[in-house]
Amino acid sequence: MTQLQLQHRRERGLQQGVTLIELMVAMVIGLIAVLAITQVTALSEGQKRTTTNGSDAQVNGAIALHMLQRDLQSSGYGLTTFAGAMGCTLKLRYGDATDYSWTVAPAIITAGTSAANGNSDSLQILYSTRNSYSTPTRVSAAHTQTGTLFTVDSHIGVLQGDVMMAVPQTWTTANWCSAFQASAAGSANVVQHAAATGLSWNPANLTLLFPAGGYAADSRVVNLGALTSHTYSVASTGLVLTTRSVTSTSTSSDLDGSNASVASSGIVLMKAFYGVDTNGDGKVDSYTQTTPTTAAGWQQVLSVRIAVVARSDQYEKSIVTTAAPEWQVGSAAAVPGSAICTFSSVTTDQCVTLPVSYLTDWQHYRYKIFDTVVPLRNVLWST
Repeated sequence: MTQLQLQHRRERGLQQGVTLIELMVAMVIGLIAVLAITQVTALSEGQKRTTTNGSDAQVNGAIALHMLQRDLQSSGYGLTTFAGAMGCTLKLRYGDATDYSWTVAPAIITAGTSAANGNSDSLQILYSTRNSYSTPTRVSAAHTQTGTLFTVDSHIGVLQGDVMMAVPQTWTTANWCSAFQASAAGSANVVQHAAATGLSWNPANLTLLFPAGGYAADSRVVNLGALTSHTYSVASTGLVLTTRSVTSTSTSSDLDGSNASVASSGIVLMKAFYGVDTNGDGKVDSYTQTTPTTAAGWQQVLSVRIAVVARSDQYEKSIVTTAAPEWQVGSAAAVPGSAICTFSSVTTDQCVTLPVSYLTDWQHYRYKIFDTVVPLRNVLWST
């Protein structure tokens, strides 16, 4: 074999590549690395989504609680300036066509009975929206059922179109409160309410609005300016706000409840209680959902206690909620439906279970509870 042939053979040996086994081992190592990187990335992304959606739930709950608290702080303004009016049935009449009936109260809780929203409660908040003072004035002469003016001690501040409320000395089912509009600016200590174009809340037939006995001397007339009702409830879209308003320009459509809108998304449950002072010491000693039926009963309601549950939008593959959330209510004042908390080491701590099991796959979501106690300051000031 020549020298040239030997050199060619040595060069062919040096040019030999990897074997099939070596190639397969390298591929397996590469796939394992890709799998590890993918798992780390997926886990990180999942944690990121959980954190982000948890923040969304926190924001939604905070917004819902802020709206409820802000409205409750204004509740009863104008309506509770004469404490004897609280609990009275307020009748409104749009022209001669449509009757409406509200209860004169700062806030009315309706206990939930629908399994479709976890028996969430609804809360109606009522207040006047007069920009200046809203104080009662005494009726100085009897007003008959068909009379078109009130003789009062003071007409100061009454403007044409203002929504007014007449309150009897003692209200009953046959002697109710009535809402009407001032048909002219107050003058000579007289408040007129004659039917006229543009005064939709003054019916021509006053027997449809005022009680048969009219309003005796020493009754009260309160200038509300305008009257607003906000009702909060829970639906599949979240916390829903329904606004109804009685103003100089409102119509019956402003009271039909068709303008409901989502106040805060992601809210799946709401519970509310009246804070009641039953012994007159100025402190809440119990909570209840029983709505008072007398003026004296309403004057015992000092606050409203609320809890809302916000749910994260992130569906978790594994179960992350093993039991219904518990609202810790303490033990200082009795709360209906409360029991010893399952998570607290303090044996006296009371909790109210908030049933979210009506939601599909409820255990695969995370929940946050937001709660507050709002003093009804307009009630406290008026009493």
